[in-house]
Amino acid sequence: MLDRLPDFIDPIAFAERRRELSGTIKISEFARLSEFLADKQGDVQVEFSFAKEGRQAIIHGRIKATLALTCQTCLQEVLWPLEITVNLGVVSSLEQADRLAAEYEPLLLDAEKISLRELVEDEMLLALPDYPRHDYDCIAREQSQAKLPVEDDNEQIRSDNPFSVLAKLKNTGDK
Repeated sequence: MLDRLPDFIDPIAFAERRRELSGTIKISEFARLSEFLADKQGDVQVEFSFAKEGRQAIIHGRIKATLALTCQTCLQEVLWPLEITVNLGVVSSLEQADRLAAEYEPLLLDAEKISLRELVEDEMLLALPDYPRHDYDCIAREQSQAKLPVEDDNEQIRSDNPFSVLAKLKNTGDK
């Protein structure tokens, strides 16, 4: 098992040798993922094992990280744990992808080597939520912590009403 993650891998050669990879990558090293993050601190834990099923090269793995995203309700930071299970079948054409077993997602290989960092980043981007939000009502919590003076605002609205003089005349019966 390799403890240091290589920049590029040859999935076919790794599968023939039944290699295993394990290590961490800094979150700040993912350029495309960084666009979605509120904070780029932390690490991503990666574990991959390469094997062959018949003539098919496959990749099994796990990716774990906790990402700091922006809550789309309150616009504050929300910590989003990711634990992704990876099951990829290495293919070189769309026809091979169609014949791939249902439990595998196709990894279309157009060159001999691929970037491990880009592979991990692609899997993380696919796992991001469309609208990250806190798992509680963050707006209600914010309002209760702010303790806004609601009654004072209502009194001000009533006194600024231009028809308040007419309402007083109507109540007293004066003409």
